[in-house]
Amino acid sequence: MPRVKRSTKRSDRRKKILDRASGYFLTKSKLYQAAQEAVERGLKFAYTGRKQKKRQFRSLWIVRIAAAAKLNHFSYSQLINGLKKAGVELDRKILADIAVHDAAGFTKLVEQAKAALAVEKKAA
Repeated sequence: MPRVKRSTKRSDRRKKILDRASGYFLTKSKLYQAAQEAVERGLKFAYTGRKQKKRQFRSLWIVRIAAAAKLNHFSYSQLINGLKKAGVELDRKILADIAVHDAAGFTKLVEQAKAALAVEKKAA
């Protein structure tokens, strides 16, 4: 069986881990085993953080839309329901942007939602 020397592959792999760990505290940036554990832990947090970011932004958009709807004497749930019934297919990200930057445009959307709900109420 041939003898295996892992010099370049092994050092490249270790160098990659230690490069990722640069800036970590004490041995976590200098010793391979500690650095490997710290990097794996950091990558795990980064993965979950990417998922949480989506949730946090959605909740931020909902808060902004709800605040703007309250200014127009309307609740968030009524607004979303009315917009769906009116056939307005704007997502929460766009609605929140309109709520923050274009109050008059948002008021028109609220009026559309109110009209759609009124039409449905008369039909029922």
